[in-house]
Amino acid sequence: MSVNNIPDFSVIVDGVDITPRLKGEVAGTRRRLVSLSISEKRGGEADQLDLVIDDTDGLAPLPREGSRISVELGWLQGAEVAPGLISKGDFIIDEVEHAGPPDTITVRARSADFTSNLKNRREQSWHGTTLGTIVQDVARRHGLTPRCAPALASVQISAKAQSRESDMAFLKRLGREHDAVATIKRGSLLFAPIGAGTTPTGKSLPALEISRRDGDRHSFKIAKREEATGVTASWHDRKGAKKQKVTVGAEEGAKRLSRTYATEPEARRAAEAEKSRTARAPLSLNLSLALGRAAVYPEQRVKVTGFKAEIDAVDWLISDVSHRLGSGFTTDVTMEVA
Repeated sequence: MSVNNIPDFSVIVDGVDITPRLKGEVAGTRRRLVSLSISEKRGGEADQLDLVIDDTDGLAPLPREGSRISVELGWLQGAEVAPGLISKGDFIIDEVEHAGPPDTITVRARSADFTSNLKNRREQSWHGTTLGTIVQDVARRHGLTPRCAPALASVQISAKAQSRESDMAFLKRLGREHDAVATIKRGSLLFAPIGAGTTPTGKSLPALEISRRDGDRHSFKIAKREEATGVTASWHDRKGAKKQKVTVGAEEGAKRLSRTYATEPEARRAAEAEKSRTARAPLSLNLSLALGRAAVYPEQRVKVTGFKAEIDAVDWLISDVSHRLGSGFTTDVTMEVA
């Protein structure tokens, strides 16, 4: 990394800006920040913040569990980077550790949107409604803004039961049944087809271009294909008082879904979603970017260049992102086939 590329950050705890102390900009103090890492997931899991603080002089205060941390990452200056800070959201501290020597304080926090209530099991059922209404009901229960993709919001649901499932587990199941991503970001509950690439405000995420010269390391893998020639789903025929089945693709050797659905259309959609998931080429690409990009998010589409032709030809989709700021600022990106 060029000496002219200087990373930057901002950390605010319960409304108090502690950035100057972490940077050592307060008179008579040292730089406290050892490292700052953020892990962002595509769906169903909370983003995580890990903050390591130097306490070798014993003067760094211990943060309180339950405190809210707001973080921004970016670059102060540089010929190869775009200066400026980008918000990475709010986190709630759920673990504080003091260890040594040398003495350090490690703070672990998770997305503020993932409240404990999301993990509470509950019972609820819906009848004669739409997928958008179900997403809306769950979102409003937790004070979130529902953002369901129009193509999914209008899907008719004759009956859907949430039986001793947490809202998070229920949303993940809905996502799998509709080949969609269900996640919570910046106060919004997002429910959209995999690869839709939208922000918490509903705007489209811009596609990225990453050249091999942008990274330090890469790892490209081809795994054993899981594709099913067909998928069978069962549904309960109330009129005929018996269980029926519907198959998408070839019946011989078809994969069978364990759940029984309320109607034939719902069973067909679930079978189509599973067929689509297994049909994705079993390829993965991990990149470590020498110059961190705070504006990289899960669900963004990526075009890579400078690798082997087989890698460059793939339409990639980001599934996980990890940012790390220490002596420098790097970003690790995990991708799958879009």
